[in-house]
Amino acid sequence: MTPTTPAGVTVEGWGWRHSSRLAWAVRGLDLRIEPGERVLLLGESGAGKSTFLHALAGVVGDDEGESEGSLLVDGQHPAAMRGRTGLVIQDPDSQVILERVGDDVAFGCENLGVPRDEIWQRVRHSLDQIGLDVALDRSTSALSGGQKQRLALAGVLAMQPGLIVLDEPTANLDPAGVTEVRDAVIRVAEATGATIVVVEHRVSVWSDVVDRVVVLAAGGGVIADGAPADVLSRQGKELAARGVWIPEFPPPHPERRTRGEQHTLLTAERLAFGRAKTALGAPFDREILSSQALAITGPNGAGKSTLALTLGGLLAPVDGAVVASPALAAGAGEHPIRWKSRELLTRIGTVFQDPEHQFLTSTVRAELEVGPRALKLSTAEMSDRVDELLTRLRLDKLAEANPFTLSGGEKRRLSVATALATRPQVLVLDEPTFGQDSRTWSELLALLARLVDDGSSVIAVSHDLEFVDALADSTVVLE
Repeated sequence: MTPTTPAGVTVEGWGWRHSSRLAWAVRGLDLRIEPGERVLLLGESGAGKSTFLHALAGVVGDDEGESEGSLLVDGQHPAAMRGRTGLVIQDPDSQVILERVGDDVAFGCENLGVPRDEIWQRVRHSLDQIGLDVALDRSTSALSGGQKQRLALAGVLAMQPGLIVLDEPTANLDPAGVTEVRDAVIRVAEATGATIVVVEHRVSVWSDVVDRVVVLAAGGGVIADGAPADVLSRQGKELAARGVWIPEFPPPHPERRTRGEQHTLLTAERLAFGRAKTALGAPFDREILSSQALAITGPNGAGKSTLALTLGGLLAPVDGAVVASPALAAGAGEHPIRWKSRELLTRIGTVFQDPEHQFLTSTVRAELEVGPRALKLSTAEMSDRVDELLTRLRLDKLAEANPFTLSGGEKRRLSVATALATRPQVLVLDEPTFGQDSRTWSELLALLARLVDDGSSVIAVSHDLEFVDALADSTVVLE
């Protein structure tokens, strides 16, 4: 891989806030990142980590909000440094541009005017580096969320930028994929000399391969900065209390209550699940019980999200059936795929992998009120439910913010909360803990555990093995 000139970053008193949010996303930030450094950027959910990365890539504009201070890459405004910074964001769908895998990876290189023959050498090499073993003409829409995440990274690596900024690049990857992607980033850094800034909540993934740890404070500024071993040994307990994932200080797990008698809510009968009438894997047979948490795990591309959407009544089975018990159906019919949206509300709630796919309104509070309003709850009961969720999930200060301006972790908590607001008997969640600091992770876990203990069923697709161990009563592993 061709060596590049690494980029340096200088930040002085910098801050930025979106026009639809009262609070500053970042403020009072002073920081210098030397060319070639590998920096792990930490901080609690909502501390402004993603905003800072977007600013480094030149995609935070004054027309969207208000800024102060100075943020420069190689002494210039990032927007003037076309191709100098490569950004991988939390939502891989937002970075998929073209219909075929090879074309999508080549897109950035084409815009930089790289010669055609060299483009395709870079494309193949980048895909090999991040372990995405698919044909170049494979449809990007056919990729799983985790595969799209690798695709986005391959597109950035192919551009060979001097500064690579990564916003939770391993969030939706299986454990093997986490290691592959992390190692691919480090190989690229070693081969090209590029500067690396990566946001990740879990310290253990990157702490051994970076030079420096920087921790942002939610109220603005930096609360820790130094070599990983020094920062974690000197301030580990304090950082854990602020929500940073410190291996020596794991977050608390909820105490579980004794549950009552279980009964069947859903039955998967010789269920073949897939898309475009093509089944993924073997037929699936399973009873989904009340007061039960079922985890669905397995490698990226195995069909976990597709199975979850089928169990949730949102995708038609390729063959077989998902059958609701009379108690769950309550007169709506035995096949959830035929239920109307209002009939699903209190029966089966679904949280998509991409939170933005289920946002409908212009404020966080209004988003949480959508389901209760459809159920025609009283104003008092609706307010009680919404206020509790806002407080429990640390969204109360964002009640009037636009959902699309939230951080990735905040969006995820909001999407889970919108489903919890209708108190469904079955709750289907796709990667419910991505983007969470250790405190919000623990609070989400506690809410879901209470739901199960109260008699509901939770079906969770997750690569978060600690979450699975803490919540799941049983696990299905797709191959």
